[in-house]
Amino acid sequence: MSTVMSQSAQCKKAMAWIDEQRRDTDTPLPKLLEEASMRFNLGPNDCAFLQRFYSETQD
Repeated sequence: MSTVMSQSAQCKKAMAWIDEQRRDTDTPLPKLLEEASMRFNLGPNDCAFLQRFYSETQD
Protein backbone atom coordinates (compact mmCIF):
# COMPACT_ATOMS: atom_id res chain seq x y z
CA MET A 1 0.00 0.00 0.00
CA SER A 2 1.40 3.40 -0.91
CA THR A 3 1.65 6.28 1.49
CA VAL A 4 -0.48 9.32 0.72
CA MET A 5 1.27 12.62 1.34
CA SER A 6 -0.63 15.67 2.41
CA GLN A 7 -0.95 18.33 -0.23
CA SER A 8 1.02 20.80 1.86
CA ALA A 9 3.93 18.33 1.99
CA GLN A 10 3.77 17.95 -1.79
CA CYS A 11 3.65 21.72 -2.20
CA LYS A 12 6.76 22.12 -0.01
CA LYS A 13 8.59 19.52 -2.09
CA ALA A 14 7.52 21.32 -5.26
CA MET A 15 8.82 24.63 -3.90
CA ALA A 16 12.18 23.06 -3.03
CA TRP A 17 12.39 21.53 -6.51
CA ILE A 18 11.48 24.82 -8.21
CA ASP A 19 14.08 26.70 -6.17
CA GLU A 20 16.73 24.13 -7.08
CA GLN A 21 15.82 24.32 -10.77
CA ARG A 22 15.93 28.12 -10.72
CA ARG A 23 19.46 27.97 -9.29
CA ASP A 24 20.72 25.31 -11.68
CA THR A 25 18.94 26.03 -14.98
CA ASP A 26 17.67 28.87 -17.11
CA THR A 27 14.22 27.32 -17.46
CA PRO A 28 11.49 29.99 -17.40
CA LEU A 29 9.38 30.08 -14.25
CA PRO A 30 6.04 29.30 -15.99
CA LYS A 31 7.58 26.10 -17.40
CA LEU A 32 8.89 25.13 -13.96
CA LEU A 33 5.49 25.72 -12.38
CA GLU A 34 3.82 23.58 -15.02
CA GLU A 35 6.33 20.76 -14.59
CA ALA A 36 6.15 20.92 -10.79
CA SER A 37 2.37 20.63 -10.88
CA MET A 38 2.64 17.38 -12.83
CA ARG A 39 5.72 16.01 -11.07
CA PHE A 40 4.25 16.51 -7.59
CA ASN A 41 0.60 15.88 -8.52
CA LEU A 42 -0.54 19.27 -7.23
CA GLY A 43 -4.15 20.32 -7.13
CA PRO A 44 -5.51 23.58 -8.48
CA ASN A 45 -5.25 25.37 -5.13
CA ASP A 46 -1.59 24.42 -4.70
CA CYS A 47 -0.81 25.52 -8.27
CA ALA A 48 -2.54 28.86 -7.66
CA PHE A 49 -0.60 29.30 -4.42
CA LEU A 50 2.73 28.64 -6.17
CA GLN A 51 1.89 31.09 -8.95
CA ARG A 52 1.03 33.81 -6.43
CA PHE A 53 4.06 33.04 -4.26
CA TYR A 54 6.55 33.22 -7.12
CA SER A 55 4.92 36.24 -8.75
CA GLU A 56 5.29 38.15 -5.47
CA THR A 57 8.91 37.05 -4.94
CA GLN A 58 10.27 37.64 -8.45
CA ASP A 59 13.77 39.11 -8.51
